[in-house]
Formats: sequence, C-alpha cells, structure tokens
Amino acid sequence: MIAKAKAISHGINDLRYITGESQHKKHPEKIYRVLDNLLPSEPDAMGIWNSMQLTLSQHRPIKNSVIRIELSPSPEHTQFFEIEDWQKLWHDFAEEFDKQVITDKDGKVRSCPTNLAGSKYSVWLHTESEGGVPHLHAAVCRIDEDGNINNDHNIHLRAQRAAERVAKKRGWTTAAQVRNSHIHQVNRDCMDTLKSMQSWSWEEYKDTLIRKGYTVHERNDKKGILRGYAIVKGNTKYKASELGVGRNLMILKLPKTWEKLHHKPQGCALKTTFKDSQTEQSFKPSASADYGRYNTYHPDTVPYTLNHGGKGHKFYIPEKVLDCFNDEFDYRIVANTQELTDMAVAIFVGLLETPNVATGGGGGGSQNDLPWRDKDEDDLLWARRCARAASRSLGKKPKTGLKR
Repeated sequence: MIAKAKAISHGINDLRYITGESQHKKHPEKIYRVLDNLLPSEPDAMGIWNSMQLTLSQHRPIKNSVIRIELSPSPEHTQFFEIEDWQKLWHDFAEEFDKQVITDKDGKVRSCPTNLAGSKYSVWLHTESEGGVPHLHAAVCRIDEDGNINNDHNIHLRAQRAAERVAKKRGWTTAAQVRNSHIHQVNRDCMDTLKSMQSWSWEEYKDTLIRKGYTVHERNDKKGILRGYAIVKGNTKYKASELGVGRNLMILKLPKTWEKLHHKPQGCALKTTFKDSQTEQSFKPSASADYGRYNTYHPDTVPYTLNHGGKGHKFYIPEKVLDCFNDEFDYRIVANTQELTDMAVAIFVGLLETPNVATGGGGGGSQNDLPWRDKDEDDLLWARRCARAASRSLGKKPKTGLKR
C-alpha cells in the first residue's frame, strides 16, 4: 500500500477533482463518497470548500490551506471491500498519520503530531483509473477546529510511514516490499535492453523500455539537455541512481555501461593489462594490505569483479572510491579506462602490489611515494594514490577523434 500527501493552495480545484465534478473526470459515476468529517450532510465540492473557508477565515491566512492525500492499497487486498471497509481503512490510516512525531538526524522535532481527526475533511473512492486500481482521495483542512495548523513539514514521509504501518498491521504487502521485489526485474530489463542494442542510443534505450511496459520520465535542464531519468512501473518509481551496480545506469554512465556489455576482451583483463605495462607487475597480494576487509558487503559499498587466470575476484569497495576512479579515468577522454580502473582497484584492495615506477627527481621522496597504505590513511586518499600508480604504470591513452 502506498500513500501520498501534500499541502496545496488550489483546494477548490482538488475538491472538484476528487468529487468527480471536474470536467477532466470522464467517469464520475465510478467515484463514490466514503465519509465526511465535521461537514454538513453530503455537501458538493463548493459546499465542502465553503465550510473549510469558514474555519480558515477565523485565523491567520495560510497559503497552502488544504492537505491532499491519496491512499492506494494493492487491489488483491480490497477486491471484496464495501464502503464500510474503506471507511475503516481511512480511520486506521488517519490514526497512524496523526500520531507521528518526525525528528531530524539530531533528534530535533521537525513535525509534531497532526490532528486530521479534529479537522474538516472529505474522503472519496475512485475506481475509474486506467489500471482499474481502487484508491482513496481526501481533502483535509490545514487548520483544525481548535485553531491549530496541521504541520506539513515532511508530510510525504508522514503519509508513507502511516501507510506502511497500516499495511504491516493488516499483513498486507508494503510499498517497500513491492519495490524491493520489483527492482531486480527492473535492473534485468535495463541490462537486457542495453545488451540488445547494436549501438548506443538513448532513444532506442527509452523506446525499448517503454515496449517492455515501463514509463520513462526524462529530466532536462533549461537548455533541453537530458540530465537524468526515472523509470515507472505501476505505482512505483525508480530513479536511475537507484538502479544497477555502482550507479552504472545513470544517464552519464549509460554509454560506458553499454560499451562494457559489448566489449570483446582479448584474454584476461588483469593479465593483459599488466603484461602490456612498461613495468612487468606480478599478480600477488600486497604483503602489508588487509584485502579481506573488502570481501564482504558493507553499507555504501558497491561490488566490483576483477578477472584473472580464468577466475573472478569479487570485492566490495566504497562507492566514493569507484566514483573517484570513474572521474580520474573518464571514459569519454581515456581509451584504456577499464584497464586503469582494474589496476587501481586491484591495488586499492591489496590484491596487487603497488608498481615500482620511478617518479623522477631526486631527494628522499615523501610519504605519498610509499608503495603501501598507511594504517590510518583515508579511503579516498588511498584511492587517489592507487589511481596515480595505475596511471604511471599503464599510462592514460587518449581517445582519438575527439579533437577537431
């Protein structure tokens, strides 16, 4: 079950919509009144609005005077519902909505309990949606009958949490469970789409996903340049940054991901990489490194597989480290991005000794020239040193054909 909530200024328009009086509603006969709270007997949209205005006019004016709420359970849970069942569902939701206290990360209260129970509202059942999923719409007066304002800070979170709690109490599927069960299929469909493409094309990628039953929302900047996208399946929305591995399905990384899927390796990546380097480098663990720390998943890490000798070595490296390597070895300007990244990761996790490459110059050198990681060294600092070591060993090969 999912829920949405937002404080709005266009209360009368919302009321016309949820009551079916709006001209945009093609099937008002499929919209039913569920219940009213603290309102006259079954008023129309204007009657509800006038009653709310009577309350609002007695207090300081507020811009967003109405709370719009949508509550959508999974259809399998409500197929035998009567109006009384919908009323009970709304009351359960409103109770969970009201009693929450929302705090920030420091424990400071950002939103006190609300009082929908003491506010004027009207709830309606819509069954005319294209998907045929019955759902509730409600319009709630922001000021309750005691003159208190219903706080709208993080109101979307308040609605989501209330829906989750009601679903759990009833043993229903929660929005989080639906999302987690579907995201693996979404990832597979995205990767299969990339694999099926003979050449990289955003339009082909988007159109193929649409044919698979998804809706693709593009995000363009003021100049019309595509900066991001999201995929929608049913009532669930997935941002590109939430998909794939290491955010490899984001708009800027899609071309590189396509290239990796269509790359034809000439032998083992690590073996070829180090054989071609000017400094022959043996593939063996660093004596001073504890690479076992990267063998298990931790929060904010992403999987990375290194292939050598016909075997795959899977590690979990901090996401910020992979981002560092992606920035340092930008595939748009560096031809041997994959080889450089593989070597940098191998050095980072301790699977490979740091290449002994002369850095030039005289003197005694510095701590940054040492071939091992200091025990107190930050991940990002060590990652930058690994990137520099890989660059010195293999050299950055610029892509040809980029200059005019």
